[in-house]
Amino acid sequence: MKHDQDILAIFKESGALWEGHFILRSGRHSAYFFQCARIGEHLERVMRLAAVAIQKLEGLCFDTVVAVAMGGLVFGQELARQIQRRYLFLEKKQSQLELRRGFKLRAGEKILIVEDVVTQGSRVREALDTVRAQDGVPVGVVSLVDRSEERISFDVPFYPLLTLSFPTYAPTELPAGLERIPAVKLGS
Repeated sequence: MKHDQDILAIFKESGALWEGHFILRSGRHSAYFFQCARIGEHLERVMRLAAVAIQKLEGLCFDTVVAVAMGGLVFGQELARQIQRRYLFLEKKQSQLELRRGFKLRAGEKILIVEDVVTQGSRVREALDTVRAQDGVPVGVVSLVDRSEERISFDVPFYPLLTLSFPTYAPTELPAGLERIPAVKLGS
């Protein structure tokens, strides 16, 4: 698909796709890491990705875009700007996602969740739960990348812009090539 090639090119041009030995937020290891913040250095690239997302989301009705900090912030804000929707973000407080800074959802407000990279889906599931606990109604999830080995399923439609299957490994099951490279934990 042409969009996939264009999106992958944006990651490569931005220096956002790294190769090495990385410890992911999940504790699993990978030879690849997406540093999506690097895309935000060039806002014209963020604008292009948001435009692709809007095409994928055609027909989905939502009132508000809620990004998961930190990874989804710039992308989520640009997506909301282009379609002129309200924009909020969830951030960590003692490792739990929360609406802070006085943000409130209205009862029944339809929410699009925005994340940068989905590997196992735990942060997205937490975002969905957080929105529901605030009486919001999640109607979809969009991410820049779905890098899950097994396709992730949420209880709302999922719209990844790019789907790549990079294997991840338990710390005790590293392949020999990865084992020889010092591991780096960059954070989420």
